[in-house]
Amino acid sequence: MRKIYPDARAALDGVLKDGMLIHSGGFGLCGIPSALIEAIRDSGVKDLTVVSNNAGIDDAGLGLLLKTRQIKKMISSYVGENKTFAEQFLAGELEIEFNPQGTLAERIRAGGAGIPAFFTKTGYGTAVAEGKETREFDGEHYVMERGIFADLAIIHAWKADTEGNLVFRKTARNFNPMMATAAKLTIVQVEELVEPGQLDPDHIHTPGIYVKRIVKLPENYEKRIEQRTLRKRVTDLNPANSNVA
Repeated sequence: MRKIYPDARAALDGVLKDGMLIHSGGFGLCGIPSALIEAIRDSGVKDLTVVSNNAGIDDAGLGLLLKTRQIKKMISSYVGENKTFAEQFLAGELEIEFNPQGTLAERIRAGGAGIPAFFTKTGYGTAVAEGKETREFDGEHYVMERGIFADLAIIHAWKADTEGNLVFRKTARNFNPMMATAAKLTIVQVEELVEPGQLDPDHIHTPGIYVKRIVKLPENYEKRIEQRTLRKRVTDLNPANSNVA
């Protein structure tokens, strides 16, 4: 089965349609499938429901799809870094289904495992539980949450072989692995592409059986930093240590 595609646009060809439910991996700007997001923007597809921890920032990540108003609904746990996200929500132009972060992760994992619903203590007695079934187990109260299985998952991996076996690097191993398992079709953009047998089997996070299409990113691919934080110099922390001429 041919899994390698020349670019994001080609990988999405014949896949996109209005009203899709899409998993989009990453956290902030870390591990986001930015090339695939840009190709979705350029396609003009609309009325999308997107599952993602957050929506990037105003000029990067899913913020691009918010700016073009291609997203109808977000299923997320955090919106704090995106002004467009907040403005559209407050104006009633964007539907948002808020989830506690752990609950969102488990809903995606459950979808990939074929689990239609599960019970969690998180959110019981709060707005999170409104309209949802609740139940008591052993004297404790729980809220029922539904698993999420998407039409399409777009994810980012550090390294892959041509069979689609994936390795994620550090913080980018956030929502990407579980989303890869929880969709009818998973497309991954990768920084490095190797031949089968070149990955240590013990280092593979996602087996290739879940991945249907692969896009190799160009060498000059830019990985944006959401908030650059630098450690202060010792002399800045303790002026007494500085040498004054």
